[in-house]
Amino acid sequence: MSTRTFNEKAKAVVILEDGTAFYGKSIGKLNYTLGEICFNTGMTGYQEIFTDPSYFGQIMVTTNAHIGNYGVNSDESESETVQISGLVCKNFSLNPSRVNSDDSLKSFLEQFRLQGISDVDTRALVRHIRKHGAMNAIIGNLDLGIDVLKEKLANHPNMKGLELASKVSTSKTYNLGESNSGPKIAVLDLGCKTNILKHLVKRDAQLTVFPYNVSLDDILKLQPDAIFVSNGPGDPEPLTEVTQLVRSVLDKKIPLFGICLGHQILAQAIGISTYKMHNGHRGINHPVKNLQTGKSEITSQNHGFAIDKQQTQKNPNVEVTHIHLNDQTIAGIKLKNKKAFSVQYHPEAGPGPNDATYLFDDFLQMIK
Repeated sequence: MSTRTFNEKAKAVVILEDGTAFYGKSIGKLNYTLGEICFNTGMTGYQEIFTDPSYFGQIMVTTNAHIGNYGVNSDESESETVQISGLVCKNFSLNPSRVNSDDSLKSFLEQFRLQGISDVDTRALVRHIRKHGAMNAIIGNLDLGIDVLKEKLANHPNMKGLELASKVSTSKTYNLGESNSGPKIAVLDLGCKTNILKHLVKRDAQLTVFPYNVSLDDILKLQPDAIFVSNGPGDPEPLTEVTQLVRSVLDKKIPLFGICLGHQILAQAIGISTYKMHNGHRGINHPVKNLQTGKSEITSQNHGFAIDKQQTQKNPNVEVTHIHLNDQTIAGIKLKNKKAFSVQYHPEAGPGPNDATYLFDDFLQMIK
């Protein structure tokens, strides 16, 4: 199969599951790449988006017209590698302009062999996804042929029912934070972002980060003061063993905090089901209302699944703490009979304001 280099600006195409095609120029050495196509409305933060494990298996459409214009900085990655399957953008900048940039986005993506397409009408593409919903897609070099690309796309599994936490979780247990400095927190890594761990360490917590398939016995050996269940990619429903683990932790009355996928797992552990959203929430300007304080927060979000609202409201042991103001989906819950709470959004992200970082303080206060 033929490939072309970045500078040759090869003709490329992104084909959606429903047959819709958008044409552009290749980014990097483009052959083909598959994934669920989604979009992010953030005007900044592309490096954090591309390295967020929650985006594993997804093709990212950036709605900002300029990508790569401020380069990358090694301290701003949310994991050790690029996690998205592919990139679709309008204008890809080759020459970054930022004082503390230590590399260009072009070099960064080439390092991790990310494939993508630029010069696409991303406004039209996003409008299509908004109307028809998130779906599988393929980015490919036109030299491969449209029919060949469509055949590969037809064989790609749907995100609904797809377990991906095992693809991004740590393979080995490790520790963070100074010993004897604060509460011992067991972190269940389902695709945890680096900045979440930094926020907990900043609050003097001692962290032991476990793989997604850790046993309850291994967690209890730590004698943790609390459990944190992280964000991550994919459908929460297939994670039956993780859900059972969280249910057992609740039975042990160990304090628990969950973010994003961790929020969905907590809901499943108490009998609330989850569902795949039409196109999800992905951006850094999502308004959420804290029902306990009456205040609204500007939040960063990244999820394609949500918890069932009707079941949540009918559960006598659950208090709804946060609501997404755009569509009234559940954005946070607290258990009335346990020391456990969770949110669907990312309080660690700091999408400009730091409206939601108080949740980490609430977690530490709950432990005390």
